[in-house]
Amino acid sequence: MSEIKKEKAEKIVAVKGMNDVLPADAHLWELFQNTAQSVVQSYGFQQIRTPIVENTALFARAIGAVTDIVEKEMYSFTDSMNGDQLTLRPEGTAGVVRAVLEHNLVYEAPSACGTPARCSATRSRSAAATASSSSSAARPSASTARTSTPK
Repeated sequence: MSEIKKEKAEKIVAVKGMNDVLPADAHLWELFQNTAQSVVQSYGFQQIRTPIVENTALFARAIGAVTDIVEKEMYSFTDSMNGDQLTLRPEGTAGVVRAVLEHNLVYEAPSACGTPARCSATRSRSAAATASSSSSAARPSASTARTSTPK
């Protein structure tokens, strides 16, 4: 009889530095996020949310084509459906500015807006992911765009 080798199924686990928020702790995160949002809103900030995937050209133009972020730290890929060059958001400001300009919000937008955006860059991914997942709602000023309204 031939012996059949049983291959042990590889256990799939979360990426190093990425933490799941399990049901036992979810209510604590919700409380934290709601509290942070209330504090930020009390200072007049309103929320803006941009896509996590943007055209690569946005970041190359906004950050500079020859920087460590663009050359080494962005997750970029080609969209197999249409060939577009896309990038996972490495920082929040460029997308917010793009949205404000694209939707003509310069004079219509609130004087201050922030985003609870999660960003992706390869540098210190483990540390950045832990910080992002634990404090993204509390740091809207990290990706804050201020627009001036005429007086």
